[in-house]
Amino acid sequence: YIVHVVKNILKLEPLLVTYNKYFNTPLGIRNLANLRIKFDCDLLTQNINPHLVKKITKHTLRKYGSFYWPCLAGQTVFPVQTAIRYKIPLIIWGAHQGIEQVGMFSHLHEVEMTRRYRKDHDLFGVEAEDLITDFSTLTEGDIWQYRYLDDGDLHLEGVRGIYLGNYIRWDPKAQHEAMIKEFNYKSSKFHRTFDTYDHVDCYNFMDLHDHIKFLKNGYSKVTDHACREIRHKRLSRKNALKLVKKFENKKLQFVNQFCEWINIDKIGLDFILNQHRNRLIWDEVEPNIYKKKKLNLLTKSKLNHIEKEHALEFLQNSSINMSSDTKYITIGKGYPL
Repeated sequence: YIVHVVKNILKLEPLLVTYNKYFNTPLGIRNLANLRIKFDCDLLTQNINPHLVKKITKHTLRKYGSFYWPCLAGQTVFPVQTAIRYKIPLIIWGAHQGIEQVGMFSHLHEVEMTRRYRKDHDLFGVEAEDLITDFSTLTEGDIWQYRYLDDGDLHLEGVRGIYLGNYIRWDPKAQHEAMIKEFNYKSSKFHRTFDTYDHVDCYNFMDLHDHIKFLKNGYSKVTDHACREIRHKRLSRKNALKLVKKFENKKLQFVNQFCEWINIDKIGLDFILNQHRNRLIWDEVEPNIYKKKKLNLLTKSKLNHIEKEHALEFLQNSSINMSSDTKYITIGKGYPL
């Protein structure tokens, strides 16, 4: 959708960039190939040495309970580094998370990309240089590709990053369905949410990454999706609660692939994750057996007036297999369209 707006509506010629997370699904490779073909755009992909990625992933998993830090850092810094390298003055992102998801900002604030927001929110306060400590084996040679430029340096180079969500009403469901109709975007069912469009390129985002979010915060991605659909008045709060209860703690599908990729056993992974489990939310009823506490969560009263039931349908139009016995696609050039 972002490329469609930039190229077909704004009539610009964008250079596309993407960070290779190495957790690629066949469906993600297929959609990326389709994107290049349908829009006839050049695409730069950053492939960081997978041995270094695994080294950093092990460190952030142990210390911060996050194996996704390299993904978040890479996909937010590579476009900026590319803009500086090729002297491209404008970076166009999609939605700003603080606007589209959590309500921290309004589109009227006209927020732009900053080093500070990336650090505080995308990277939970951890910059690349913070990974080098007396207790880690990481060196400057390991992390330099994740370093972000200072805002002052970006200003001197004339690089700015804007978010389309400031200018366009952001509705991921409607946008994905328009791209399915116009450009044959492919979607897939997930085990832990009803949304079939979001992050179909990654085995882990809606699986292990979502599970860790549940352990730390007491809610998972299905709650974000349900809140979004309530805001767009496609879902009642009553039915949203039912969906959350159905999906939020489903069994993981792809955890074995991750353990094999990073060379850790499931018991070891569970031990690490339990160190980061939020004790305000979880009670340990037996050794290594946890039960979620009953919390009196505050809700906004304005949600209560949404009583009308709405039909909620998400399309699943792909025959590409994403089963639990498939492996990550490390490098993928294309897939049958």
